[in-house]
Amino acid sequence: MTTSTRRGRSPEGRAEVRRELVAAAARLFTERGYDDTTVDDIAAAAGVGRRTFFRYFRGKEDALSPDHERGLARIGEVFAGAHPDEPLPSLALRAAETVFELYTEDPEVARLRFALVGSVPALRDREAASVHHYRRLFTRELTARLGDRPDGELRAAVTAAALVAAHNQALRRWLVEGARDADLPGAVDHFRRVAPMLPLEDSGEPAAAPDLEDVTRRLERAARTLERESTRRTG
Repeated sequence: MTTSTRRGRSPEGRAEVRRELVAAAARLFTERGYDDTTVDDIAAAAGVGRRTFFRYFRGKEDALSPDHERGLARIGEVFAGAHPDEPLPSLALRAAETVFELYTEDPEVARLRFALVGSVPALRDREAASVHHYRRLFTRELTARLGDRPDGELRAAVTAAALVAAHNQALRRWLVEGARDADLPGAVDHFRRVAPMLPLEDSGEPAAAPDLEDVTRRLERAARTLERESTRRTG
């Protein structure tokens, strides 16, 4: 029985093996290039076999991703465990902030990942798919809490888009500035600036209600602009 097999038998051990595979992929993609790195290369660098690699990832394009399943599960747990009286904007922000932990566990790997995602189309597509999963989860959780309102689904969709866009912008800013632990509180504070933009509370003045469809379009344009800027910086 190999050491990696023994480690993989506990949740902590599986998390350790996964981290080592991600770190190996980040290092090899950076040193050799994405196209010239194979699954066997990554497995060997992490000290495991090919079969072990495929217990964690479907292919090498997945090997650089944070543990998004864990991130999605954490968000679900925050919503499930929330007090019924907690204001919805506070709950939404608190749930979104848990995702920062996926990147701060290993800032150096996060920094390498950021550069690679900006330059490798396969990795960029994988990251875009993950972003979609977060938006869908937030939309579902918020819709469940706004379902008794005529515009509940629309407000949920706009809020989910705003949360993900703001989170991505704050995270990119932290990574561009060097991914230093000391800078993380500032990145979280920057993310929290989205709070007054979330259409979760009525103003009490119907005439002042925002055009939510227009807000959605503007958020989508802002997200695309951020993606282009990220690609230019890391290209």
